Amino acid sequence: MSENSTHRVLIIDDEPDIRELLALTLTRMQLACDEAETVREAVRLLETESYDLCLTDMRLPDGNGLDVIRHIQHSCPQLPVAMITAHGNMQSAIEALKAGAFDFLNKPVELQTLRELVTSALRLGQTGDVSSAIMSEEETGLSLLGDSAEMNSVRQMIRKLARSQAPVYISGESGTGKELVARLIHAQGSRVEKAFVAVNCGAIPADLMESELFGHKKGSFTGAYNDKEGLFQAAHGGTLFLDEVADLPLDMQVKLLRAIQEKAVRPVGAQSEQHVDVRILSATHKELSERVAVGEFREDLFYRINVIQLHLPSLRERRSDIPLLVDHFVALLAQEMGVTKPHLSDEAQQALLNHAFPGNVRELENILERAMTLCDGPVIQVDDLQLNGRQPVLQQEKISQHWASESEQIEQLGMETYLENIERRLLLDALHATANNKTAAAKKLGITFRALRYRLKKLGME
Repeated sequence: MSENSTHRVLIIDDEPDIRELLALTLTRMQLACDEAETVREAVRLLETESYDLCLTDMRLPDGNGLDVIRHIQHSCPQLPVAMITAHGNMQSAIEALKAGAFDFLNKPVELQTLRELVTSALRLGQTGDVSSAIMSEEETGLSLLGDSAEMNSVRQMIRKLARSQAPVYISGESGTGKELVARLIHAQGSRVEKAFVAVNCGAIPADLMESELFGHKKGSFTGAYNDKEGLFQAAHGGTLFLDEVADLPLDMQVKLLRAIQEKAVRPVGAQSEQHVDVRILSATHKELSERVAVGEFREDLFYRINVIQLHLPSLRERRSDIPLLVDHFVALLAQEMGVTKPHLSDEAQQALLNHAFPGNVRELENILERAMTLCDGPVIQVDDLQLNGRQPVLQQEKISQHWASESEQIEQLGMETYLENIERRLLLDALHATANNKTAAAKKLGITFRALRYRLKKLGME
C-alpha cells in the first residue's frame, strides 16, 4: 500500500497471482490497495474501511462476485465495483452489470484496459475535485423538460445510469427525445471529458457500414485512398450512441457483437485488431423483441445491448407537461424569430391538450413553429395550429383527417409519423365499425388478435 495515495482499491480474488498483478499495476498508478480472498473477508473490509473502487473475481471460495456487488449496492451504493470474469463468459458480465457493477474485465486481464477502467471509475469519486467532473443536468446545457412523475422517473434513471458503464437500450416512440437522453447519460457520467459520437444506423449504406463503424486501411477497396478512422475509434474513451439500431443488417450485427464483447475492432483491410474503450448506448422506436422473434435481429446482440432498458414515455402519457413545453418552445421560437413572445388562446391550449401527438415532442415543436409563422398579433389562435381535425386522444371517435396533400403532410410530419397516422386511422376505423370489438376488428383488418393488441400498444391507443 502506498502511504501517499489518495485513492484506495479493494481487490477480491482467490488467486494470489491475479491479486499480485492487479496490485502491482494499481500501485504504479499511485493507488493504495487492500486484498481479500473470500466474500467474508471482503465484506469485513468493506464494513471497516473506505474505498474508491472494488475489483472482484466472479468465482470465490465462499460465494461469487455477485454477492459482493449486492452487498455494495445495499451498504455503499456510491462505490464503483467491477467484475473480473472468465474470457468469453458474457453471461456473467451481463449479470454483474444488471446487479449494479460499474464495468467488467475479462481474464486474462489486459493492463491497458484495467488502467482505463480504473481511471474512469475514479472520476465517480465522492471526494475532492474528482466529483466535480460529473455535471448536473443544468450544468450540461441539456434540458429534459417536464415536471410529471414520468419525467422525474426518467431523470432519476439517467442519474443512476450515468454512474455505470453498462450498455443501455433507450426505447420509445419517434420524437420522445432518445438522443437527448443518451447525451445526458454521457454528460453526467465519468466519460464526459471524452467524445460523444452519435450514428444513425439506418442512414448508412449497407456496403459502407463496416468502414464507417470500424474504419479502413488505404487501398482496402475501391475509393479507399487513405486510412480512415471509424466511429468506434472516434468514440474511444467516450460514448458511442447507435440510433435506430434495429436497422443494422444481420451481417453487421455479428461484427458489432464481437466488437462489443472483445472491446476491439478490425478496420477493413487491416491485419490486426485495435483496442477500443467505448460505452454503448443504443435506441430505436421499433420493437426490438419482435424483430428478434422474426429473426431480423440477433438475440445474442439484443441481450448484449439491452443490459439495462430505459423507456421514454410518449407525450400522451405525460400530458401535464404540455403547457411547460409549449411555453418553452414559444419563448425559444420568439427569440429566434426576433419577435415578442405570443401566448395561446384558451381554445388553442385545450386543442393541444387534447391532441394525439403521434410525433410526440418533435411534432409539438413543429406545430408551434408553424403557428408562430401564421399567427397575426400577440395571440396564437386554434386555427393557427392547423391541427385540421386530427383525432384528440381524449375523444374515442372515428378519425377523419383532411390532408391538404400527401406530400405536404409527409414534409410536415416526416414519413414515419405520416405512416403511423395512416395506421392509427385504419385501426380506429376498424374499432369504430365493430363497436370496439377487438376480435372482430382484427378479423376485419386481416390480422391476428395478438397483432392488433401489439399495434394498439405501440401507437399508445390501448
